[in-house]
Amino acid sequence: MRRRPYNIDLRAHLAECDGNYMRLTRLMPDLTRQDRHHFRIFRNTGAPWVTFEVVHRSRYTTVLTLRQEAAGGGVGETRMKVRLYHDTRCAEVIEYQGQRRFEPVYEYPNAKMRQPDEKAQINRFLREFLNACLRYGVANEELVMIGS
Repeated sequence: MRRRPYNIDLRAHLAECDGNYMRLTRLMPDLTRQDRHHFRIFRNTGAPWVTFEVVHRSRYTTVLTLRQEAAGGGVGETRMKVRLYHDTRCAEVIEYQGQRRFEPVYEYPNAKMRQPDEKAQINRFLREFLNACLRYGVANEELVMIGS
């Protein structure tokens, strides 16, 4: 039996990108002026740091680098570049772990062994990453003790 080729669900992909834009603007509400946002995921001191940094800003787009250091200094740092399109209010991963240019659909197998829906998977990962940041992220603010 021959497998049916994968076809991108454009409506679902755009909904994913729209949701990611909303999540990013919740995490960086002052995106037009703020260049960097740095926080921990979870409250314990060994928790990994997450950094969002603007690398390019123009009238209609902004490119952010999202980086999560490896927990405990181990292997597994997460790095992504995300382009935000302000006119359409969507955000899409344009680079993941140093790899760029993700096609909507790949023949499988291929030279880089990417999955047929690699682009969709990476944008779903961004959604999960941002949801974790929203749910568990702790801002890098100093606590001020009042009284003794």
